[in-house]
Amino acid sequence: MYLPLYVRPNDVAEAQALIADYGLHAGLEAAERAEASRNIGNHIQFCRWRQIERLIIMLSAQTTLGTVH
Repeated sequence: MYLPLYVRPNDVAEAQALIADYGLHAGLEAAERAEASRNIGNHIQFCRWRQIERLIIMLSAQTTLGTVH
């Protein structure tokens, strides 16, 4: 799994809003938004939504991901 490389505070808020609105399907909603952005040629929003999709996976995980200090 690829972890988000760069996430802005607004992206975290967007991920939390999607989780609140869509529950377990929040990642799918982010993926659909990424596809829609790609279909209209907006590569910046496509990448942003993919990062948010990965962030949703991280926020939904029941275990710790990455290094714990």
